[in-house]
Amino acid sequence: MSNGLLLWVDDEIELLKAHILFLEKKGYEVETVSNGQDALDKCAATAYDLILLDENMPGLSGLETLARIKEISPATPVVMVTKSEEENIMDQAIGSKIADYLIKPVNPTQILLTLKKNIHKKEIVTEVAQTAYQQNFGKIGMQISDSLTFDDWKEVYKRLVYWELELSETDSKMDEMLSMQKTEANLSFAKFIRKNYENWITHPEDRPLMSPDIFKTKIFPQLSQGKKVFLIVIDNFRYDQWRTIGTELADSFLIEEDIYCSILPTATQYARNAIFSGLMPDKIASMYPELWVDEDEEEGKNLNEGPLIQTQLDRYRRKHTFSYHKINDSAAAEKFIAQLRQLERNDLNIVVFNFIDMLSHARTESKMVRELASNEAAYRSITQSWFRHSAVRDLFRALSASDYTVILTTDHGSIRVKAPVKVTGDKNTNTNLRYKLGKNLKYNPKEVFEIKEPRKAALPSPNLSTAYIFAWGDDFFAYPNNYNYYVSYYRDTFQHGGISMEEMLIPLITLQSKKRN
Repeated sequence: MSNGLLLWVDDEIELLKAHILFLEKKGYEVETVSNGQDALDKCAATAYDLILLDENMPGLSGLETLARIKEISPATPVVMVTKSEEENIMDQAIGSKIADYLIKPVNPTQILLTLKKNIHKKEIVTEVAQTAYQQNFGKIGMQISDSLTFDDWKEVYKRLVYWELELSETDSKMDEMLSMQKTEANLSFAKFIRKNYENWITHPEDRPLMSPDIFKTKIFPQLSQGKKVFLIVIDNFRYDQWRTIGTELADSFLIEEDIYCSILPTATQYARNAIFSGLMPDKIASMYPELWVDEDEEEGKNLNEGPLIQTQLDRYRRKHTFSYHKINDSAAAEKFIAQLRQLERNDLNIVVFNFIDMLSHARTESKMVRELASNEAAYRSITQSWFRHSAVRDLFRALSASDYTVILTTDHGSIRVKAPVKVTGDKNTNTNLRYKLGKNLKYNPKEVFEIKEPRKAALPSPNLSTAYIFAWGDDFFAYPNNYNYYVSYYRDTFQHGGISMEEMLIPLITLQSKKRN
C-alpha cells in the first residue's frame, strides 16, 4: 500500500532522480512535472497528498503557481523548495499558507521529515500518545489509590485532564480506557470528600483553599500591594475547559495556574455567593437574611451578588471602590467592553459570564445543542469557539494592554451524568439532579453522601429536620414516577451540584500582562 501520492514540480527535475528513487523505496508514489502550468493541469485532474514546489522556475513562478494551486486544491499541503534565502520570499510563501519550507540542496532525510510532518502526523501522534498513556496507566492507577491529601487529588485530576486532551487530538481508541480510569478516580475522590468534608468545615485551618477564601487569599493581597484587580468569573467553568482556552492567552499573559475546591453543593446559589461574601452559606443566611434566598422561594438565587461583595469589603474594613457586572449575552458583553475606560478608576472590577452555564442547560433542553456538544471534546471545542469569537476575547485583549492583575475563576464545574439513583421527596424538594434537600427525603444511604445535620457542613437549615444528600461520580437523582422518561431525558447531560473532580476541582488563574514585564 502506498504511503502517499506526491507531485514534485521543478524545472531541473532530472537532477532529482536519486531523491525520487529514495522516496519510492520508502513507499511513496511520485509524479513529476517541470513547470507551473503542467502542475496546475495535474492538480486539476488528480488529488495529491502533498506537493513539492520549486520556487524559482521560468514561466509561472513558484509563488504564482502556489497561489493557483491553493485555488484548485486548498487543503493539499504544499512544501516550497528554493535556493533563495531572501526573507521577503519566505514571508510571501508562509503568508500563502505553505506547509513547509526547504532550502536547496535538500537531502532525502529532510524531505522524509516534512512528509511525516504533513502526511502522517496524525497517525504518528496517535501512536506515540497511545503508547505513552498505556505506559502511564499503571502509575495513574497507583496515584489514585495512594491519594491521601487534597494536593494529591489536584495532581491526579491534572494528569487525567492532560491525557484526556492529548488523546482527544488523536484517533486513539484509548478513550474508553481513560473514561474507566476517570470513573475509578471519581469514586475514590468521593470517598475522600465524604471522609474529610465535615472536618474541613469545622476545622477551617485544616481545609484546602475553598470558595469563601478566594477574596481573602487571592484578591485582597493584590489590592494591599496597590494593584488594581479584575476578577472574571465564568460560571460552570471546568479545569479541562480552562486548559483549552489557556493556550489562547499564553502569548499575552504570564499565567499562574492553581486549582481550588468548591464548597458543597457545587451550585451557583451556594458556591458563588460564598466566593462573593467570603462566608459559608449558613453564615450568609444568618448574618444577611435579606441577601439569602432559600431553595423553595421563587426569587432568583443569585440576585444579591453586588451587595454580598460589599458585605465582605465592609467586614474586612476595606475601602476599595468596585464594580460588579453580570453578562448573559453578547449585547451586554459589548456594552460592558465599551465601559472599560470608566471602570479604570475602580480598585476592583468583577464580571460574571454565564455562557457556559447557559450552554450546559441548552444542551439538556435542545436536541440540536446536544448534537453539537455530543461529548466532552465537543463541549470543550464549543467553549473554545465561544471564547475566540465573543467579546470575552476582546476583554482579555484590552486587559493585556493594562496594568490590572487579572484573576480568572469559576464557582463550580459540571459532570456528564450517566447512572440514575432513585430518590423521593415532597413537593418542596429542590429540582437539582446532583443534590437534594428537604425534610422527607427517601433514598438508599449507601448511594449518596448524606448530611443530616446541615450546620456540620455550614449549610442553612430551612426546617429542623432538613437533610442534604449529594450524588457522586456520574450519578444523578431520579424520581420513581415517570422514571424511564426522566432517566432517558437527563442521562448524558452535564449537571452540577454534587461530588466529582469535575465539579469541585476548579481553576483559579492569576494573569499578569506580559507588556508590563
